[in-house]
Amino acid sequence: MEFFKKEILDRAAELFDLPPDLVAGLPHIEMMGSSHFYMERHKGILSYSGEEIAINGEKCILRVFGENLELTSMTGDQLRIKGNISRVEWVK
Repeated sequence: MEFFKKEILDRAAELFDLPPDLVAGLPHIEMMGSSHFYMERHKGILSYSGEEIAINGEKCILRVFGENLELTSMTGDQLRIKGNISRVEWVK
């Protein structure tokens, strides 16, 4: 069943010339150096401190680690973090 679902999503992405992750509803993540983190399609913040921010990605949890971390903006589906980012973990 999962194979057919992926095949349908891949075909829809190709048909509409869209990235497959967008069609599948997966989070989109960008980093600029080690100081800025950007995420689309999040489902909220699970925990927040200056050293770790845990983000609900619906099908996963992302953990951003570092120093002086600050959530600079957050909307219903986008967020931005700045600080000295040392690592990002993707947890299923």
